[in-house]
Amino acid sequence: MKRARGPDDGLRWRARRPAIAAALALGIIAAMSPSLAAGSRMRLVTFATSPFPYDGVVPSDGQPFLDTSDGTRRGHTSPRGGIYWEDQTYSDKRVLLAIAPHFDPRRPAFLIVFLHGNKVLLSRDVAARQRVPQQLAESRLNAVLVAPQFAVDALDSSAGRFWEPHVFARFLDEAAEHLARFYGERSSRAAFRTMPVVIVAYSGGYMPASAALSIGGADQRIAGVILLDALYGEIDTFADWIAKHKLNSFFFSAYSLSTAEENATLQQQLGARAVSFANGLPRTLRPGSVSFLSVGDVPHEDFITDAWTHDPLAALLRKLRS
Repeated sequence: MKRARGPDDGLRWRARRPAIAAALALGIIAAMSPSLAAGSRMRLVTFATSPFPYDGVVPSDGQPFLDTSDGTRRGHTSPRGGIYWEDQTYSDKRVLLAIAPHFDPRRPAFLIVFLHGNKVLLSRDVAARQRVPQQLAESRLNAVLVAPQFAVDALDSSAGRFWEPHVFARFLDEAAEHLARFYGERSSRAAFRTMPVVIVAYSGGYMPASAALSIGGADQRIAGVILLDALYGEIDTFADWIAKHKLNSFFFSAYSLSTAEENATLQQQLGARAVSFANGLPRTLRPGSVSFLSVGDVPHEDFITDAWTHDPLAALLRKLRS
């Protein structure tokens, strides 16, 4: 049977792996500890400027995002997931922060913004299952991680307040304040406010990534974009951004069969814009680099931990050091 296409990184439990649930539970507890000797320091923080709650419109059709109600309860109709209620799905203002081991704000550093996919909880999936903070630690990159919660455990890729002009830039400014407090030195705030930003989007994270690039108001800070099986739409936006920033930023897209067609379309659009690109894994991720990597028939749900290599995000972050 052909697998249904769509940005869905839901956890797939298998009967032959009964220990997964227990292992993940232990991983969540460890991941939320503010200090880990073997990995990044992590913390969940409530933001004032967060993707949700959101009471605006859906840009594609101009219709209210909260388009249904049941008494005083309001909800949104997701094209793939049906009706989700605001109080359950669109009210989590928390953001996962992680600081890499040996991080030093006095040295050149990166701020990694991770935009998750569908059916995700930050602690269960981004921290424990996909090991995103741990992959940051393994890369040994001088960097910090900021991962906002979007729709909670839902088949929905909505960008929420990132659809509003300059909200992404305000989100980064607030992240600098929280990171400085978490790091423990208020003097580090200036470094967090100015360090170059790398946007990493997985699966349904393509939609908030597109919004951040097109109206986020942080163009001068964005050093590059990494798409991990994420190009499900907004192809014109990515093509325009690459063409505009091809000299001072990088772009990398790795993809399975799930998004092969969309990546081919993006390559065609880049060709029409006279933008050079390469197919294959680049030696470094540097300004002016535009690369695509086809990894074939790799399970979309496992892409963050097993794609062309184990822990592919760690492998890519290592390429930022050059």
